[in-house]
Amino acid sequence: MTINVAVIGSGPSGFYTVDALMKSDKDVRVDIIERLPTPFGLIRAGVAPDHQTTKKVVRVYEKTALADGVGFYGNVEVGRDVTMEELKDMYDAIVLAVGAPRDRKLGIPGEDKAGVFGSADFVGWYNGHPDFTDLQPDLNTSTVVVIGNGNVAVDVARVLVKTEEEMTATDIADHAADAIKASPITDVYMVGRRGPIEAKFTNVELREMGKLDNCTPIIDPSILPDGVEGEWSDRDLRLKERNLATMKEFPDVDPAGKDKRVHFSFYAKPIEILGGDTVEGIRMEHTKVEDGRSVGTGEFFDISCGLVIPAIGYFSDPFPGVPFDEGNGIVVHNEGRVGDGVYAVGWIKRGPTGVIGSNKPDGETAAAQILEDIADGSKPGREALEAHLAERSVRIVGYKDWQTIDAAEVSNAKPGSPRRKFVTVDAMVAALD
Repeated sequence: MTINVAVIGSGPSGFYTVDALMKSDKDVRVDIIERLPTPFGLIRAGVAPDHQTTKKVVRVYEKTALADGVGFYGNVEVGRDVTMEELKDMYDAIVLAVGAPRDRKLGIPGEDKAGVFGSADFVGWYNGHPDFTDLQPDLNTSTVVVIGNGNVAVDVARVLVKTEEEMTATDIADHAADAIKASPITDVYMVGRRGPIEAKFTNVELREMGKLDNCTPIIDPSILPDGVEGEWSDRDLRLKERNLATMKEFPDVDPAGKDKRVHFSFYAKPIEILGGDTVEGIRMEHTKVEDGRSVGTGEFFDISCGLVIPAIGYFSDPFPGVPFDEGNGIVVHNEGRVGDGVYAVGWIKRGPTGVIGSNKPDGETAAAQILEDIADGSKPGREALEAHLAERSVRIVGYKDWQTIDAAEVSNAKPGSPRRKFVTVDAMVAALD
């Protein structure tokens, strides 16, 4: 009999799992269950709006979504519209591909002040994710501090300082584009605990910072070493050498005619967010690196600012009906097997690491495990799900419905932009009516 599989979540790890299952020689049907009306997870809501080339991976996912035997059930939330126990009665296997949507906390005094926004929330806001449309960060400040030395930190800094013209060919949400255009931001400090060699930028992202129309990258050349020392893999060594060469070019960038600056600050860790109810600054401690670890020196300095954006990593929420490892922010599993026909892939399995393609092996592993564990199907699958959702009067957004939403966003785009996003679930569903 047909093996019926439900994949919860429609980001990269979910689609790679579906693709691997459909390429097997077994009789498999797969249904993707997504709580939003829109698919693609962080490709839509996490990748920077000015990185449209990266988003083209959705063309591959679309082929998977339209394959025979694959169903898409958008606007369906597990825990609200259907429970895990109900899904276990319907499907032979369930794959959790729900990602890590929350921000890691700084764990310092004052981080609950108004004006502190984790990067997951802030990126979701400028990318038009419905969960963050009403975030309303106050950008009426000249200075922003971004905590972190990775690609997400670079993305946030770049989006804040790019000109309106540079953002024309992007799908940034209108509310964010308007707020950034109106803001008086001139300086963004990007601060990391360790040094330039340990920073986790990819070189493509880093090089962009030296080519902005109205912004100069600022870096203290005295902290840049002559070369890369330490034990690194060949791949990491090449990356770090390219990054070091790029950073050494930054002091030569001509600041003439440029009103904004991104400050690359290293060897500093946040100690306290300063101010009353609202952010007025941040206290930092100078650090040094010993045995690869950041160690405080006891020397402090303050940066006056009105907005602090920690970009120090993501965290998964506990998923209803599934054992959860609170300390590591992942589901409890044995090499991806959660138990009782439940499997995990992507960040909910291994934490928020890697790039988009890093999720592909997870999908292949989960597919192999499912086909190893389940010889024949015995559950009804999508017919049972559809009957259940009809009984609950749930408005299902199928893949063809998503294509209608997609076409409406594209047709509503401003000149030069790929789309104008709907930023609420109600607006997405209304586009179908």
